[in-house]
Amino acid sequence: MQPDVIDLREFYNSRLGQVARKLLRHRIRQMWPDVKGLDLLAVGYPTPYLQQFQGEAARVLAFMPAQQGVHRWPIRDRNRVALVDEMELPLPDASVDRVLLIHALENAEQVAPLLREVWRVLASGGRLLVVVPNRRGIWARMERTPFGQGHPYSPGQLSRLLRDNQFQPGGRASALYVPPMASRMLLRTAGAWEQLGHRWGHAFAGVLLMEADKQIYAISATPPRRRRPIALPLPAPPAGAVGLTIPQHRAKLDYDNIS
Repeated sequence: MQPDVIDLREFYNSRLGQVARKLLRHRIRQMWPDVKGLDLLAVGYPTPYLQQFQGEAARVLAFMPAQQGVHRWPIRDRNRVALVDEMELPLPDASVDRVLLIHALENAEQVAPLLREVWRVLASGGRLLVVVPNRRGIWARMERTPFGQGHPYSPGQLSRLLRDNQFQPGGRASALYVPPMASRMLLRTAGAWEQLGHRWGHAFAGVLLMEADKQIYAISATPPRRRRPIALPLPAPPAGAVGLTIPQHRAKLDYDNIS
């Protein structure tokens, strides 16, 4: 079941969500220290983690699943978010260099079609970064956070899933060792929890991060499908979640002009 976009936004506006964003954003940046001149697509609910790439990447786009809902981002600049069918991404083949999946894979109704679409839109030499709840972590057992929703993964399960869908797993990291509690005193020590956690290893982390390369020799057996229209949210206040449908023949044009 997909979490609602309002619940996701409220979590990241909370004290616990702000700490989680800071810690996880740092880990994502360590995995991708340089995206200069690259086209970056993020799928799921990625907007809390994309500000750091603006002004560096050539394009930064965010796709949110239709079942989840969408809101505008960034608030004070040209909108870069679209409401989509996650199994039919409205982008041409081999059109992006990096794909970030966060609050996406664990909530997907059909995982394999989503990963096939990611493989399709990734350029040769493109890289995928997946962020999922850790099956053994405390965060996966606490349903009041987004990381307690959907299907959590162990490192082995995630690696096998990527291999089965034409990706070669590579670098791996972990984050969110601090317990998911709203205690102000506890959250002040979040940095110390992260340092201790990395000495213990991945077992007790709340979140797993795994990078994977596109296997360029793999050929999808799925015939090409007609792409559905892309839906962009109106430039409304943050409380809104209203979409505007763009005719299909303009999807590529809007992708070129969105940045």
